[in-house]
Amino acid sequence: MASNSIITSRSSTSSWTAKQDKQFEMALAKFEKDTPDRWHNVARAVGGKSVEEVKRRYELLVRDVNDIESGRYPLPRYRNTN
Repeated sequence: MASNSIITSRSSTSSWTAKQDKQFEMALAKFEKDTPDRWHNVARAVGGKSVEEVKRRYELLVRDVNDIESGRYPLPRYRNTN
């Protein structure tokens, strides 16, 4: 039974809602890299996430951007709506 609660706890802390993603993006813009206690501020702005969780989310974001910019993934082709 204890193992189920651990799994539930891990999955609930690792999932991000669309609202949390938006709060994360806004907090990154507000608290730039030279801001003292940046990650504490970002975590507080997101709500429900720890400093370690927002740091990890940022690391994943940076990795994804680097992969896209390096050409590892093709840019999506959008339909012309005109």
